[in-house]
Amino acid sequence: MFAVLSTRRKALARVALVAAALAVAACEPMPSGRAPALDAGAPVPVALILPGGSGNSTDEMLARNLKQAADLAIADLQGVRIDLRVYNAGSDAATSAAMAKKAVDEGAKVILGPVFAEAANAAGVAVAPAGVSVLSFSNNTDIAGGNVFVLGPTFQNTANRLVRYAARSGKGRILIVHDQTPAGDLGARAITSAASRSGASVVGTASYPFSQQGVMAAAPQIAGQAKSAGATSVFFTADTAGALPLLAQTLPSSGLSSQSAQFVGLTRWDIPSATLSLPGLQGGWFALPDPGLAAQFNARFAAAYGEQPHPIAGLAYDGIAAIGALAKSGRADALGAASLTQGSGFAGVGGVFRLLSDGTNERGLAVAQIQNAQVVVIDPAPRSFAGAGF
Repeated sequence: MFAVLSTRRKALARVALVAAALAVAACEPMPSGRAPALDAGAPVPVALILPGGSGNSTDEMLARNLKQAADLAIADLQGVRIDLRVYNAGSDAATSAAMAKKAVDEGAKVILGPVFAEAANAAGVAVAPAGVSVLSFSNNTDIAGGNVFVLGPTFQNTANRLVRYAARSGKGRILIVHDQTPAGDLGARAITSAASRSGASVVGTASYPFSQQGVMAAAPQIAGQAKSAGATSVFFTADTAGALPLLAQTLPSSGLSSQSAQFVGLTRWDIPSATLSLPGLQGGWFALPDPGLAAQFNARFAAAYGEQPHPIAGLAYDGIAAIGALAKSGRADALGAASLTQGSGFAGVGGVFRLLSDGTNERGLAVAQIQNAQVVVIDPAPRSFAGAGF
């Protein structure tokens, strides 16, 4: 609607905003209080539920990349063997539930996937009685909890990182600017929640209809509100596929720029890379996984498979890495909730991450600034959960 996107960016938007695009089923997965026992010394049966099989080219590409990333992770494991079993379920919730139940009946001790929120929720409900955990590729925190964990990057995790950094940097008087959409509302709530725990304060909230006309009409009011509230930072929930480019153009012309208040983005401002050239975003902050580690994974993936990985392909690597690290202990209950949520977390392709008891996740993120159309890390991603930023 607002900007021209590459096919790769469209694929990312479809997955990364699944929290806003899907209505989650009413059923709640519940923990059974027990974990499936592992057979010490035997390969660990892991089910991988993929969005393949629907005929949709984007889903097929995503399914292929997720499987390839999982294979890379398995090859990297030492001291533990993984018996990876692939189940294609498209994006259908009922099919995903059936595949999850089939996988457990066939011996799976943990499920990796599905991608889409409704499908992951249905899979969790289907296998909860067996005590099997579902490590979904979704980022929809509405489905998290019980035996369902989300591996995808969440608004809350990003908001926590950026709000804390803003507070430490003297930019803690926050004006929230968000779309009048489910994703915009979710992002605004995440920023508000992060501020309540960080020493920052939300001095105002401004929203706009999700349209060009809506943004253009709201820009003068947003600029005026930032000035009257004494905002030292303006947090945007918009992404590069939507209102962000237009906000970057209209707000400075209305008197609000990154020189008068720090611009901060809850979404990735480096995808697509053309966004980095927008004059209105120069000096702006956003969060991203450790760029060095992410680049290493992308290079390895491209060398192995001759293509760049889908933006969320690394989640499959992370899931296998976590499962392998836990199974290596040799404990029969290694894949129980207590182990999955160990405080020290795991090493992923984009840095350290850990699963939380509420089914969400925490990831080590770097804070980056756009300087002369380039991404410059101004606060590195922590390498452990005792480091800065947590």
